[in-house]
Amino acid sequence: MDLERAGDRRNSPGTPWCMAEVDIFCDLNAAEMDALGAAAPRRTFAPGALVYTPHQPVETLFILKQGRIRIFRTSPDGRALTTAIISPGTIFGEMVIVGQQMHDNYAEALDEVVVCVMSKSDVKRLLLGDPRIAVRISETLGRRLGMIEQRLSDTVFKSVPERIASTLATLATGAAPGLGRGVQVRLTHEQLAALAATSRETTTKVLGELSDEGLVSLGRGRINVLDLIRLRDYCGE
Repeated sequence: MDLERAGDRRNSPGTPWCMAEVDIFCDLNAAEMDALGAAAPRRTFAPGALVYTPHQPVETLFILKQGRIRIFRTSPDGRALTTAIISPGTIFGEMVIVGQQMHDNYAEALDEVVVCVMSKSDVKRLLLGDPRIAVRISETLGRRLGMIEQRLSDTVFKSVPERIASTLATLATGAAPGLGRGVQVRLTHEQLAALAATSRETTTKVLGELSDEGLVSLGRGRINVLDLIRLRDYCGE
């Protein structure tokens, strides 16, 4: 199937394209998937576009189908703190009804992003009304809270090099293999610095040291983790 025909199919009524391969919907039948697909139209965002901002407070649940989302907040002096990088198959958004609140956070597309959008009423009717999905949503939000707590703990107790290594190890876990040896993490030095709460210059220096030790190799807009076990040892995990 070529891309144009695939795009037509994804836009066709009743096609649950956004729901396919999303873990929380893994055991739904075809009719249930069709109902979800009809209630969650898709939207596409270019890299760098803001999917959500505190200035647009709408109760909407987003389901990320393609690309990556950076969740961040800003300080009064304009500094940005990245709290998460969201990968496909994940839910996010300002949805008090499921315990998912963005508060003062922004959601930015790191790549070309495709999301499916569900209203509060459809979330209540189709997601929370199904015990299978409701349990998985609760588990997903619980894991995300644990990751945020771990990130806060790392910021307090780990050195900057350890934070950078820990962030890389977390992103590399479960990621797709690179073209050669290792696991590829698609991030710029600036994006990694934001996640590790440090400067780009410091991140570049630490990555150079990790490269010299054979733990990573560096490319344009990507970092290849060559030895995940040693990288975890490096950051004390």
